[in-house]
Amino acid sequence: MATAPSSSSQTSTPPNPKNDLSNEIRRHEVAIAELNSLPSSRPVYLKNGNIFFRSTIQKAITSEQRQLDTKSKMQKMS
Repeated sequence: MATAPSSSSQTSTPPNPKNDLSNEIRRHEVAIAELNSLPSSRPVYLKNGNIFFRSTIQKAITSEQRQLDTKSKMQKMS
């Protein structure tokens, strides 16, 4: 009784760093768009390390924009 080998174990491809960086950039863009759609009185939580802190929407947008700028520069350098 022979069984067919699992195709998932044989076709795994190594992660592509450029693709990962593009996905992270896209996540930050989506986060900024989501934050812009919230009402200004809505509290948001900003992750710092492993802890979430209550913050304002503007501070969260600034933080996401900073991370987006950093990752965009990294993508341009590679």
